[in-house]
Amino acid sequence: MEQLPGGVRLALDLGSARIGVAACDREGLLAYPVATVAAKPDPLPEILALVAEYEPVAVVVGLPVDLAGHDGPAAQSVRVRAGQIATAVSPVPVFLADERLTTATAAGRLRATGRTVRTSRAVIDQAAAVAILEGVLDAERGGRATFERATGAHEEET
Repeated sequence: MEQLPGGVRLALDLGSARIGVAACDREGLLAYPVATVAAKPDPLPEILALVAEYEPVAVVVGLPVDLAGHDGPAAQSVRVRAGQIATAVSPVPVFLADERLTTATAAGRLRATGRTVRTSRAVIDQAAAVAILEGVLDAERGGRATFERATGAHEEET
């Protein structure tokens, strides 16, 4: 487990249809929505373009563990995809962060503003990425921020 470097971070909420993207300011005070990227056929060119544009010190990928904190099929799939992203964006490190309940949190926030999940699918992915990044920033402020590094094909597990 590692701590994330300080500075701009990008967060990705990897879905099967869409990928929500969020970023934070250099001070790590504010997370905000950036984009929604199509997950197919290949999202890597758009992710690389966002990394080039925002110049993050790290990319955070939400890991959809179950409520007990264990990997299921979705988390295993995200681990593979995060590894592919890590290879593509290297040398920018990619970290995995627990994303339990972030989509539910994002949907609740949208409902509170009068929007429905059905009419806000692209926005909900961005809102989920914001929730992932807010969780990371809150953990950092609380002194409990350690994250697992995603490893690409060219890297070894430590």
